[in-house]
Amino acid sequence: MAIEVVRRAIASIGRGAAWLTLAMVLLIFTVVLLRYGFSLGWIWLQESVSYLHAMVFMLAAAWTLQEDAHVRVDVFYRDRSPRYQAMINLAGTLLFLVPLCVFMLLAAWGYVMRSWGVLEGSPEAGGLPLVYLLKTLILLLPTLLLLQSVCGLLDAWRVWRGSTVTGSSH
Repeated sequence: MAIEVVRRAIASIGRGAAWLTLAMVLLIFTVVLLRYGFSLGWIWLQESVSYLHAMVFMLAAAWTLQEDAHVRVDVFYRDRSPRYQAMINLAGTLLFLVPLCVFMLLAAWGYVMRSWGVLEGSPEAGGLPLVYLLKTLILLLPTLLLLQSVCGLLDAWRVWRGSTVTGSSH
């Protein structure tokens, strides 16, 4: 089923992005060691940390939602029935997450396309010439969240209707 392909893809992207955290820590250690131990530094190396940070956050957000590991203000959620929780998930996704993602896509599209149009690079001498790829993450974040929204809506709908949830990772 196509929805299972989406679930697996989001989980794979999220797990891959999670591993970038280790790369980021090692890179930060290297930057600090080079700077303070050997008085060496390169702009591209420092910018790489920012790129990795953006990738971790923007590529793992949908997976975090899939795993129900996101921050939730659960005053009206935690102690409720699964059916009530499903109703909250349906409403929250349709009223807040989907419109926010659509807005992000519409607002960022031109910004990202202009960056691709000139193959935008770093404004710093010696920086990474890949700013257009970094800005592409601005479109990937809402796209992945929208895909996960479909999965979450299907799961919540099944629970709300009293069916069993299949294919959910939790």
